[in-house]
Amino acid sequence: MKKIVIIGPESTGKSTLCEELAEHYQTVWCPEYAREYLLQNGTAYTYHDLTKIAQGQLAIENYFAQEAKGSYYFVDTDLYVMKVWYEVAFHHCPTWILKGIAQSTCDLYLLCNTDLPWAQDELREYPDLAMRQKLFNVYKDIVINSGIPWVEISGTDRQRLQKAITSINHLFNENNSSA
Repeated sequence: MKKIVIIGPESTGKSTLCEELAEHYQTVWCPEYAREYLLQNGTAYTYHDLTKIAQGQLAIENYFAQEAKGSYYFVDTDLYVMKVWYEVAFHHCPTWILKGIAQSTCDLYLLCNTDLPWAQDELREYPDLAMRQKLFNVYKDIVINSGIPWVEISGTDRQRLQKAITSINHLFNENNSSA
């Protein structure tokens, strides 16, 4: 089974893309645990909260991986997102996150660009396009240096889905129909 991680700044369509890809390929997707955690515990998070969020993300990734069917499993964010979050919010990333990244597996990154309009959400922190673009560049640097295949995803929701499907099918030599 191929693990495909959707990565990028806030409000770039990651969850929507995950859900649509899972539907297209008739499998499951793993949501971002941080949303659930912050909705339950509030947005005034601490360094310790990020640890709980990262641990929760790993736990639900493992759970949904067991539920996945077919050839693919889609994940909304991964430990790289936690690394960036720690560094932006607290200027330090714990060693266990870095070790987790080194041990994690992924077959493809889909990097969502900031070209979608900002969608206000009580959990989002960075509506400023300059900051979103800065974070996009951080994620782009990460995927470039990861050694894992990656594709930049941009355009409308429909264009994003089509590019992701085409890229997945091409990379993994699938003959699945387009969206």
